[in-house]
Amino acid sequence: MGELMDRKPLIAGNWKMHATHLEAIQMVQKLSYRLDPDCYERVDVVVCPPATALRSAQTVIETDHMSIRLGAQNCHWEENGAFTGEISPSMLAKLDVGYVIAGHSERRQLLGETDDMVNRKVKAILANSMIPILCVGETLQEREDELTTDVVKTQIEAGLRGIGGESAGSIAIAYEPIWAIGTGRNASADDAAETIDVIRSTVGRVWGDEAAAVVRILYGGSVNPGNIAGFMAKRGIDGALVGGASLEPDTFAAVVQYWKN
Repeated sequence: MGELMDRKPLIAGNWKMHATHLEAIQMVQKLSYRLDPDCYERVDVVVCPPATALRSAQTVIETDHMSIRLGAQNCHWEENGAFTGEISPSMLAKLDVGYVIAGHSERRQLLGETDDMVNRKVKAILANSMIPILCVGETLQEREDELTTDVVKTQIEAGLRGIGGESAGSIAIAYEPIWAIGTGRNASADDAAETIDVIRSTVGRVWGDEAAAVVRILYGGSVNPGNIAGFMAKRGIDGALVGGASLEPDTFAAVVQYWKN
């Protein structure tokens, strides 16, 4: 693998099924107040509220001229159709959504999303000029069976199938070991960096070394103000996908401004 490109870290907060639209307004405003204006020169900051709060979050971000970017937690791969309850990528794009999470482990495990479905979503997100955050990661049983490398390779190859390497700068990949999500148990920085090296090498085989040096790879899994600096110190870790710690503006601000910890 060649030398990694110099790229701005990405830290995204996944609120999951939390916050009404009114709560979302308050959370975004409080987060903005707690972030130093110059932090945006060092890191891309993204919040991913539930779908019902996207419009409210987008309005306050636009009205107050915030540099926080808006993300969505999911989308369908079709532009329209008889898909009750689903949201198309073009609907999100019209709300100035810049990032969309695809293939989060909770959707894979709880809602039966397959690698093929995730691949379709990644393609649809790109087609609508948004950045997919492609999630990959192993279960505790797969880790104990020493299958981590095989699992993430398969998920990366499937998630990027049919997508050209020219999209490398427009895709983020999040490594989230499933056993470390919402459990308070997290991979060590060394463990995370080792698997992220596997992910980048896999991207290199799919797209070539130049593209692999460009793509941003994040760590997700019980990230908090106490461990974020350790992850960010590792070569090859380009940011974080943050769950529970993103729900409290003070806590998330401390994660975003990890260099102060």
